[in-house]
Amino acid sequence: MKERFEVLDIFRGLFSSLVVFFHMSAFSATPIINNNFVYNADLFVDFFFVLSGFVIAYSYQFISTGEQLGKFYKKRFFRLYPLHFIVLILFVVVELLKHSASGYVHVNKLDNASNNVTTFFTSLFLLNSVQLPGVHDVSWNIASWSISAEMIAYLVFGLSVTFINRNKLTANRNYVYGLVVLVAFALLFYFTGGFELTYTFNFGFLRGIAGFFAGVLCFNTYNSSKVWLKALSNSLFSFLEIAALAVTFVFVGYGHYFKQYGFIYEILFFFTILIFALEKGWLSSVLKKSKLLHETGKLSYSIYMIHTLVLSLFNVVFIRVLKLPPSAYSYLFVVNYLIIFFLSRWTFKHIEMRFNLSNKREGKRTWWLW
Repeated sequence: MKERFEVLDIFRGLFSSLVVFFHMSAFSATPIINNNFVYNADLFVDFFFVLSGFVIAYSYQFISTGEQLGKFYKKRFFRLYPLHFIVLILFVVVELLKHSASGYVHVNKLDNASNNVTTFFTSLFLLNSVQLPGVHDVSWNIASWSISAEMIAYLVFGLSVTFINRNKLTANRNYVYGLVVLVAFALLFYFTGGFELTYTFNFGFLRGIAGFFAGVLCFNTYNSSKVWLKALSNSLFSFLEIAALAVTFVFVGYGHYFKQYGFIYEILFFFTILIFALEKGWLSSVLKKSKLLHETGKLSYSIYMIHTLVLSLFNVVFIRVLKLPPSAYSYLFVVNYLIIFFLSRWTFKHIEMRFNLSNKREGKRTWWLW
């Protein structure tokens, strides 16, 4: 039977929402949004990397041929790329309309130097997490650097698994995965002089690889120990769940002190995911009862991918046109988030699922969708 990690999927939705508030803080002036915890909520992108490695390792450690590797990468490409591409084109349209709109409303960065032909193509080909000549900042859909990092991590994973299986190294595969994590952090230190998890357009791909393979190790740890872990008491896991989440939130809240030691967050997310994957504690049972949280988890990718565009347009309408002060985000954050949430329902149904090669209809794969 396939295992369902419902709580982990719920966390995906919750933490993608926190990333929304992180980017919203650039427009707002309210303690609800403008506080140290939200200012450091970009660290939850690393939670996504670790969780992604966990989930992919669950399904794809069998790859051993070029054909299987191609099918794996094709499937992941069509899961992520269509929405990325459509949102990128929408950003281009907005950029082209800026000059026309500037006669009616104030436009920040009328000529945004970061949104140029070079960065369009780096985004188009998902290279916008790699340090390339002439690229000096995030651009277009600024959240999409992590999709680039994710796709690169998929490629490294697929090649690693193929190497492991072809050379009959399955018994030692965790050494290979651990080596990838160490090499990623070593390269990050070599190029940047530190271990900070703040890199995006430049060395974000190394950040993504490190987190992803930490997630692969997390799944293998879970898989090899779940029998005896599940035999432990539920009350112990109730304590561990609350403790893991509390410690994680404290380290995120004080991220301005700890971000320079990025490996701390990989370790924290490793143990948080391991604990909640078992779903034995009180907190897991409470979270699983909420239909809204389940839906937020389902919509997490759409929420993540469309939110920066919606935030920008929302700010134009409510702050620049309607002249509400930034402090109005003390209540506008709810309106803004709800718009993102309901738009995500549409993009999930009509874009994500339309191009998803794993989607089934009437018992058959809907290959025609792409």
